[in-house]
Amino acid sequence: MPLPIVDPSLYTQQLDNKVRKFREDFAAVTALDPKVFCSAPTHYRLRAEFRMWHKGDTIDYVMFDPDAPATAIPITEFPTASLRINELMPLLRGALLQSEPLRHRLFQVEFLTTLSGDAVISLVYHRALDDAWRQAATTLQDAIGTQLIGRSRKQKIVLRNDYVDEVLTVNERLLHYRQIEGSFTQPNGGINQQMLTWAGAQLQNVGGDLLELYCGNGNFTIALAPLFQRVLATEISKSSVRVAEHNLTVNKINNVTLVRMSSDEISTALSGGRAFRRLHNVALTDYQFSTLLVDPPRSGLDETTLVLAQRFDNILYISCNPTTLRDNVIALQSTHTIAALALFDQFPYTHHLECGVVLRKR
Repeated sequence: MPLPIVDPSLYTQQLDNKVRKFREDFAAVTALDPKVFCSAPTHYRLRAEFRMWHKGDTIDYVMFDPDAPATAIPITEFPTASLRINELMPLLRGALLQSEPLRHRLFQVEFLTTLSGDAVISLVYHRALDDAWRQAATTLQDAIGTQLIGRSRKQKIVLRNDYVDEVLTVNERLLHYRQIEGSFTQPNGGINQQMLTWAGAQLQNVGGDLLELYCGNGNFTIALAPLFQRVLATEISKSSVRVAEHNLTVNKINNVTLVRMSSDEISTALSGGRAFRRLHNVALTDYQFSTLLVDPPRSGLDETTLVLAQRFDNILYISCNPTTLRDNVIALQSTHTIAALALFDQFPYTHHLECGVVLRKR
């Protein structure tokens, strides 16, 4: 797939093409028409990363076209990225051109920003970082008003913080999320707010308890917990679990139990197949689960989790891959029917499409 051409005049047509393909792919699964959530046509990405291209004393941001992978394409502006990233790009490049300690063997730059204006920049090197780098980076950090992190093999230098703090508005609630550098976060903040709002509307009057798999930093957990008596949320990543616990505390959410387990492990535990030490303080039999929330990786749900899902009255399935979503929905057709569909255009000008499906037990 070539690098996307960002032309706002083409956005509506490109989105229509993606929606049409989705309808065609799901025609045999459901007659329901999906609700479509559009993105801002520019400056929607809160994350971006670039290779750094050295030529003499010059250094540039570059990307590589998959159709011509040996050709570096200089990037002077990046209209898909947030305004904050576009503001920081020339400031950082100017500083790199003036600083040998910062420029020397710099391989990659990663930007992470928020709707609320916070930002962190990670500089990735093919060399060990020393005191000269730390001194130059500290001066630069203060000059451009953001946070810098230096990384190389087996080395990470955090000058101030390795996270940003985001604030999202969902149903007139202000939700606070700490997002760790290097960990997954939703890249399109505007779409994320729409996705959380839609999810809450689907589960408004369900009640009971919620089981959430793949909870990450608590993106959905924070927004949906007030709709349920109790929530059991699982996540396998240690760093994501730590930040999710922080986010629960900051948002004063006190009806969530968070455990570090994979979806396969919690499925096994709920089926009585095995006792896990990480659940020794969790009385699984006390939960009255009405709803399962899954937001799996592109590979979709494994067989064990699909068997578990068949037990739930309501399933909210968020997917980044319509193909595996369709396969999983077909596998659940004997027990569930589709009650609602939504499409979220997280990545304009690409073929990618985020999907939301509500399944109700037959």
